[in-house]
Amino acid sequence: MSNLDWAVLIATLAFIIFYGLWKTRSVNSTESYILGDRELKWYTIGLSIMATQASAITFLSTPGQGFDDGMRFAQFYFGLPIAMIILCIFVLPIFYRLKVYTAYEYLENRFDLKTRQFTALLFLTGRGLAAGITIYAPAIILSVILGWSLSWTILILGTIVIMYTMFGGTTAVSQTQKQQMIIILSGLFVAFLVIISKLPTEVSFNDAVAVAGQMGKLNVVDFEFDLDNKYNMWSALLGGTFLFLSYFGTDQSQVQRYLSGKTLTESRLGLIFNGIFKVPMQFGVLFVGIMVFMFFQFIKPPIHFNPANVEILNSKPEYRDSLALVQADFDEVFEQKKAQIGTMIAAIDNDDDTQIASAKKELNVLDRRDRIIRKEVEGLLSSYEVNYPGLTSIEKRDTDYIFISFVTSHLPHGLIGLLLAVIFAAAMSSVSSELSALASCTTVDFYRRFFGEKYSDLHYLRATKGFTFLWGLAALAFAGGASLFENLIEFVNIVGSLFYGTILGIFVVGFFLKNVKANAIFWAAIVGEICVVSIFTMDYYGTVNIAYLWLNLIGCMITIFVSLIFQGLMEGKIE
Repeated sequence: MSNLDWAVLIATLAFIIFYGLWKTRSVNSTESYILGDRELKWYTIGLSIMATQASAITFLSTPGQGFDDGMRFAQFYFGLPIAMIILCIFVLPIFYRLKVYTAYEYLENRFDLKTRQFTALLFLTGRGLAAGITIYAPAIILSVILGWSLSWTILILGTIVIMYTMFGGTTAVSQTQKQQMIIILSGLFVAFLVIISKLPTEVSFNDAVAVAGQMGKLNVVDFEFDLDNKYNMWSALLGGTFLFLSYFGTDQSQVQRYLSGKTLTESRLGLIFNGIFKVPMQFGVLFVGIMVFMFFQFIKPPIHFNPANVEILNSKPEYRDSLALVQADFDEVFEQKKAQIGTMIAAIDNDDDTQIASAKKELNVLDRRDRIIRKEVEGLLSSYEVNYPGLTSIEKRDTDYIFISFVTSHLPHGLIGLLLAVIFAAAMSSVSSELSALASCTTVDFYRRFFGEKYSDLHYLRATKGFTFLWGLAALAFAGGASLFENLIEFVNIVGSLFYGTILGIFVVGFFLKNVKANAIFWAAIVGEICVVSIFTMDYYGTVNIAYLWLNLIGCMITIFVSLIFQGLMEGKIE
């Protein structure tokens, strides 16, 4: 990185932090700290909701997902607008009428204390783990790019977030997220323009899109019903909708954003804003990944996008020699692919369907060879782990390094600093929301619920700040002990799916099944959570094949139906 990049990075982050602290200088009560005195406008709520969900993982992992798998991941978000409409109609009015601080306060009014606190505990467990992942994911990649140690990167990133979240509360989170989203979207748009400008002069934007389509990168919709397929219309509209209903309707990190709205209408508009704009934003992020893929069809990419792994292999002569042989094969395939793409572009320009089909067939063969060669690099890394035990475990997949590799290698100085600021800002926006929600839930649903009016509001304000600090330390501890999954954005959604279905089932019963009482739903929720974890464990070990999105639907349905059975047994209606 140049001095200009460092200047842009530091100035951008400093502006975000000091702006947030300045906007929250008057926070002096528990309500203003947790809910910002309920004064936020709809556009601030909408941008804050989007920023809470759009972590650094989104901007590191999603372009890599588009590069590797095309647009299929976009289907994951098709259930989002449906979920937003349902929440606006049924859930928001209840929360506003009760004037709750957290979503889980409602459950004590509807059921009892143990149901409220069990649900809050599920949230704290899932969101606490996610906070650690949200810090760790960008930290491990930034540490490689910036040349910092992983521990220091985690510590620096986490400390910055803990500071302004602890001092400013939810208002600091919401106000800084508005600036962060503007920077994030601007940075991605600039990156997209740079990619297009760096395509060879003889290749137009339309040519690149046409070739991407022929190579299967633009296939968005898959109607095939397959429980093992993570991304199709059925998993999106069923499993995805239930995931978003639970995430936006029962996860305090999101509920806290729209409970800060000035009126019910402002909060509804904020949710609808998110439902409308989140889907095209994800399309845009994936499309940036596809354009990076097309760029690397003309400009030779690295054989492996994680430079630290390449250095590991080059550190031992036997692996350096093996990597050189694989590199030679890779170079040959790249040149052949480049030539075939040129042939395809000419055929597309001439509307020659026969030549297009022939070039497509050849490209499919070459693309498979390319993937096999990349797998050979992963095989060398696995062999290195075996032959040199005792070293830190090597993350062999490099999908999450694709976009940042393009940024640092091909963007002009200044823009590199801006895009790194985007990643830092995205990480900060998500982690700050999570820490604020974790602290609010701990204070309201456990600490204040236990001590009641024994202490003053100032005491609970200080307690919430203290819990923010403690949860920040916990997140740093989780981050320090974390390990990368196959894909970071999937990892976060998997963690959520382990808990969201059960939590959503509890709220659905509370809202719509008035005959079900406290004991029935409490034990049904325990059964539901055990079933979800068991199914996930069996899937992990290959006993069953169920994509993680379905866990949200399964957990919700089990909780609902078992609660009805238990209530019937308790009332003696089921013999």
